[in-house]
Amino acid sequence: MKIRKTTLADLPRVMEIYALAREFMAANGNPTQWAERNWPPEDLIRSDIAAGDSYVCEHDGRVIAVFYFVEGPDIEPTYRVIEDGDWADDSPYGVVHRIATDGSVRGTGAFCLNWAFEQCGHLRIDTHGDNLPMQRLVEKVGFVRRGTIYVVEDPYPRYAYEKS
Repeated sequence: MKIRKTTLADLPRVMEIYALAREFMAANGNPTQWAERNWPPEDLIRSDIAAGDSYVCEHDGRVIAVFYFVEGPDIEPTYRVIEDGDWADDSPYGVVHRIATDGSVRGTGAFCLNWAFEQCGHLRIDTHGDNLPMQRLVEKVGFVRRGTIYVVEDPYPRYAYEKS
């Protein structure tokens, strides 16, 4: 597997992967995180690509996963307020959002998260309380649950995780 920046030519495949992820989440007890709002919208993904913050994972020349990754000091405004806990480290960090796989290759999510961590050595991520598969994945690759955050897009609390 390899990670590379997403291009506009990847957009149809990326949107297909997000559709598969919405179906998977809804079928596995998480119907509100993405499916309720048809998240993420194509215009947001186009913006991520233009900014150079969208990445795909390829296996045998086929795109099998997509995620948003950015790093720097205090880069995620929704992480400034954390309830029921706190961040372990205030140094610059990376953030992964909108990670999704097509489910065709076992271990793809872990591969993507490990790649992002290798880029910066301090990574934060959050997930919906009903997203048990993602919670298991982030804990499996060494993230620690630090508390609860809220996003602008919806009223549902998110579990905040950190690895440093």
